[in-house]
Amino acid sequence: MQDGFVITNARAVTPEGVRKGASVQVENGRIVKIGDGLPRGVREIDAGGNFLFPGFVDMHSDAIEKGIEPRPNTFFPVDIAVFELDKKVASCGITTTFHSLSFAEQEVGLRNNHKAAEIIREINKLREKLKVNTRIHARFEITDHGAVPFLDELIRDAQIDLFSLMDHSPGQGQFRDILSFKNYYGRVYAKSDWEMDDIIERKLQAKNSHAQQDIAHMLAVCREHGIAVASHDDDSRQKIHWLKEMDIGMTEFPINMEAAQAAHELGIRVCLGAPNVVRGQSSSSNLDAREAIRRGYGDILCSDYSPMTMIHALFTLERHGILPLHEAAEMVSLNPARAVGIADHTGSLAAGKDADMVLVECSDGLPRVMKTFVAGREVFATC
Repeated sequence: MQDGFVITNARAVTPEGVRKGASVQVENGRIVKIGDGLPRGVREIDAGGNFLFPGFVDMHSDAIEKGIEPRPNTFFPVDIAVFELDKKVASCGITTTFHSLSFAEQEVGLRNNHKAAEIIREINKLREKLKVNTRIHARFEITDHGAVPFLDELIRDAQIDLFSLMDHSPGQGQFRDILSFKNYYGRVYAKSDWEMDDIIERKLQAKNSHAQQDIAHMLAVCREHGIAVASHDDDSRQKIHWLKEMDIGMTEFPINMEAAQAAHELGIRVCLGAPNVVRGQSSSSNLDAREAIRRGYGDILCSDYSPMTMIHALFTLERHGILPLHEAAEMVSLNPARAVGIADHTGSLAAGKDADMVLVECSDGLPRVMKTFVAGREVFATC
């Protein structure tokens, strides 16, 4: 049983707004009450007038890939990479992280089926030893028929918590022309021109042969096991309508405003990158996340490749007058929690929920995480 405590003198960021001078009482890892006073005999943590956010829920983080393989074909042990990243995400205010692993056999490094499956199983074995709630987001490259049995087995073994469809074949999505595809993968994976031509040919053949059957199969398996599904890099209103027909409830990183608007109109959640918000532009010269959110076409922010951007994205949105702080906070807490089915116990400061909380100081316009709590346990502190 955990000791109870109360955080006093906080600017508590709730779904209703920022509540100044608030006290948040915690017992046995859960929020008991949000009020104004200090109960007698309870340990006090003085927030000093700083912000208290709900813990951030990061449903798409590729950072584990760079942690394990920081340079092409240069690998660190999975357990070392996972434990080090666990400390880092806690320091960024993330209390629930979804490590994203890609299944794309035609690519090299970690993005192949055997390696990705091994990493997922190893991460799951470490879950109980980690500071933050750790889950798995499996990304399926639809042109890779060989990934299906791996993913099928992992889902049936309860190793996957979120599933997404990717199509990185040239001619659509992120790579609308073959040259951009060649330039990206050729540079990242040191492939020759003729090797890239072979990869492109195999991807296009696979897309035209078995991709639709594989998608249907994987969606059926996910529904059977209650796993939320997202789509990746959608680039048109037509593609968004296809998501609606397939009952896919999320689109990650839509390529353009047309796709983001169509998703919003059809009730499909739009997940955008926090790095895009912080930088003010896409790393791939695609959709401007700030503008999409300004127009009301954004629901969720994820760290993508940079966990530190989650907290900075919130204050960026407020500073530019795009969203009030409590609504920006929902994009990294309550909204993703709802999307992945865990909002009953996390995602907002509310009585009865887990005490997943982040204390943030922002006296000079630059937010800094002071303390992070996971189910009432202090897992990171700078003071």
